[in-house]
Amino acid sequence: MNKFFIAVLLATMAVNSYAEGYQVNVQSQKNTAMGHTGTALMLGASSVHFNPGALGLMQKDYDFTLGGSGVFSNVTFSKLNSTYQTETESPTGTPFYFYGAARLSDRFVASLGVSTPFGNSLAWNEDWDGRYLIQDISLRAIVVQPTLSFKINDKLGFGAGAMIVLGGVDLNKALPVTGPDGEAHVNLKGSTTAFGYNAGLYYQASDALSLGVNYRSKVAMEMEDGDADFTVTSALSSAFPSDTKFDAELPLPANLTFGAAIKVNQQLTLAADLQYVFWDAYQELVFDFEPNTPQLQDSYNPRKYENTLIYRLGAEYVLSEKLIVRAGAYYDETPISDDYVNPETPGMNKIGMSLGASYMLTNNWSVDASFLYITGIERDAGYQPANFYGTYNSRAIIPGIGVTYSF
Repeated sequence: MNKFFIAVLLATMAVNSYAEGYQVNVQSQKNTAMGHTGTALMLGASSVHFNPGALGLMQKDYDFTLGGSGVFSNVTFSKLNSTYQTETESPTGTPFYFYGAARLSDRFVASLGVSTPFGNSLAWNEDWDGRYLIQDISLRAIVVQPTLSFKINDKLGFGAGAMIVLGGVDLNKALPVTGPDGEAHVNLKGSTTAFGYNAGLYYQASDALSLGVNYRSKVAMEMEDGDADFTVTSALSSAFPSDTKFDAELPLPANLTFGAAIKVNQQLTLAADLQYVFWDAYQELVFDFEPNTPQLQDSYNPRKYENTLIYRLGAEYVLSEKLIVRAGAYYDETPISDDYVNPETPGMNKIGMSLGASYMLTNNWSVDASFLYITGIERDAGYQPANFYGTYNSRAIIPGIGVTYSF
């Protein structure tokens, strides 16, 4: 089998069909409803993720929130110079979050976050034209974030903490080798744990204006001794050993976000975030296989991602003592250039529009809901190493529900 073909076949590890690259943007129902803004907002324990500096000025002694979303996504593909068209049959994604914050003293607040800011799943038909690149994939990255926040003074708060990332991948693809039972197949599966850090600064400039900056570091997901399970004919079993292992590394990019919020009056608050994503950390994907055979060599696969910006706007309006409504929008730039778009990461510039509300059940309990619609801007592009080009479109509908308890 051609070595170049093998390199192309096994070149995949991450996907997300509703956020650019493989970054997920549904870490809180309140924030999602406001276009995923939050760097300059105090919306409770979710600041563990959005800006831990804000927790230094937290008014309550305790704040807890948890929730989840259902992701119903679809990607369509039309092959270049062909009448061939197809679409994904992806399972429903279920990102979730939990945040808790507790005041230790007048100046210190301890908090813990558990969320899924990276990963999702995508599935194409098993026999589709791009099956040698990808059939289906599931990527997960659960981030556990212990954090400590400090009130510097009545206007300024600072927070920092660790990020413990529990990651795993499970993908399937066909091999261009045909035997009595049909085409050959490979399953790649593995898991890993990695570490990073985060820090945030929050400034209450006046009663009406608040500012914030938040940084989440790059995390290098280094996977060792993953399992490569080949389904091939007996004649090829020595070329693709059943006990093959692989090492690979996938970077989770750093994020730097600036935010501002204005309290227009007692009812209306407006927010804006500018998020810079350091996607240039993802330049290549290398699979180191052990053992190697003449047909199965280590593979080098260019990605060449570029840094991007995400522009976010949000609004919150207090209708009554019991009901708060929210709305937002954002524009998310793709980090993938025209010649490196592949069906495992079908990159497109995306527009997100959101709505949501919180209803106070009691003085301590609230129910939080959000609804996010994302559409990808149609793109004619492809993956040059495999000469696989076409037109991609995508959309996603993401309803979410959560609860908050504070006292």
